[in-house]
Amino acid sequence: MIAFTAAEIAEITSGRLDADPGITPLSVVTDSREATQGSLYVAKPGEHADGHDFIGAAFAGGAVLALVEHPVTAPDGAAYPSIVVADAVLAMGSLAAEAVRRIRAARADAGDKLTVVGITGSAGKTTTKDLLAGILATQGNTVAPQGSYNGEVGVPLTVFRAATDTRYLVIEMGATGIGHIRYLSEMVKPDIGVVLAVGTAHAGEFGGVENIALAKGEMVEGLSGAGTAIINLDDERVAAMRSRTQATVVGFSAEGRLDAQVQALKADTNAGGSPEFDLQLPDGAAPRHVASQLIGAHHTGNLLAAAAAAWAAGVPGDHIADSLSNQAAASRWRMERSERPDGVTVINDAYNANPESMRAALRTLADLGRGRRTWAVLGAMLELGEDSIREHTAVGTQVVRLNISRLLVVGREARALYVSAVQEGSWGDECIFAETVDEAFLILDAELQPGDLVLFKSSNSVGLRHLGDRIALPPTPTPAGERSTLP
Repeated sequence: MIAFTAAEIAEITSGRLDADPGITPLSVVTDSREATQGSLYVAKPGEHADGHDFIGAAFAGGAVLALVEHPVTAPDGAAYPSIVVADAVLAMGSLAAEAVRRIRAARADAGDKLTVVGITGSAGKTTTKDLLAGILATQGNTVAPQGSYNGEVGVPLTVFRAATDTRYLVIEMGATGIGHIRYLSEMVKPDIGVVLAVGTAHAGEFGGVENIALAKGEMVEGLSGAGTAIINLDDERVAAMRSRTQATVVGFSAEGRLDAQVQALKADTNAGGSPEFDLQLPDGAAPRHVASQLIGAHHTGNLLAAAAAAWAAGVPGDHIADSLSNQAAASRWRMERSERPDGVTVINDAYNANPESMRAALRTLADLGRGRRTWAVLGAMLELGEDSIREHTAVGTQVVRLNISRLLVVGREARALYVSAVQEGSWGDECIFAETVDEAFLILDAELQPGDLVLFKSSNSVGLRHLGDRIALPPTPTPAGERSTLP
């Protein structure tokens, strides 16, 4: 972390200093349980809890300073060392922006530079971030988000992990409205901006897909003329963003677009469902073969995006191809494959879901499941607004047309998916509806057979990722005629 004194933090955030001006925090946390010796604790109000209520716990854990929106006193009546600001989250953003500026200046003074890469899109952000970070880490000190830290709190927390020896800073950017990505871009000022796709995730919050396209395009609008915009030419809404940037544009395509500088030639999937292709880069060299360890043909676009961004950052093509071939999934619950001792295979892709990623996961299930009994365990895709029923209905129809053996729909919000599958296929016990995750567990616990292939897919808050973890565990032996109980 870049060292800031309490006095500097107060000045940068336009806050009121109620602490020793020389206090210099060693880290920044927003969760009191993560406070360690020397932490700056940011007491931000939340949807379900107010961080100000946990200041005592943060200081007990080692915090030495708090960023607050109003003063808080300890049980003995003494005020906690604090900086009082109008908005704690915006203050975090101001501090992160100054941290990036100082890292750039320090590296420039040393004759080097910091390269910041921003990544956005309706699907694939975390996978692409992981792939790119894996490539860049072979070239220099790289900082990238933990998990899916991609919002107005997560981005600053990622920045605060960087220091003057950071060569590459990879930032994942999410949004739920117009202006969010612009705010994040102004904070970190990416040198390279990647736009993956414009899908229907959060369509209800945005007010439609066209507004999503406007928001995602804020990434390339924020680039300078010296920057590079990496755009997916297979998505027409992303391809149209070429006119919205002054930066150099590098397009990628998994579908053979001839105007793409980065392409996947002879693309296919192997017997394990992993993408393989010859990677064409704009360096004039012969294509390099990539044999990915990720699962699903839809990852070809993510692999290309990471390759294009790495090339724009100056990484040699051979290093890019080698790294992409050697990386497995780095973040949990994203096409995560587990093999049980009894022969049941679990694919847990339930970190999140939207219509595009749902369709891709189901196609992968169908491809991998040839000759096996396949299960699609599906929950709701949230935040789709008025398109929710239509999109869930379309997924139910797709399950039937892909000849998935069994469908288990979990939760009332996904009921339309179940109804459409029944109507499309006139299924009997091939299609099951469960009100709760616990009910779904009992069904799977009783009916899974050796050799079955099971996909779990839903939006994060539905909780199917945890159900997938439970099912991936070896089954507990039970006496004949009895059913195992919930763990």
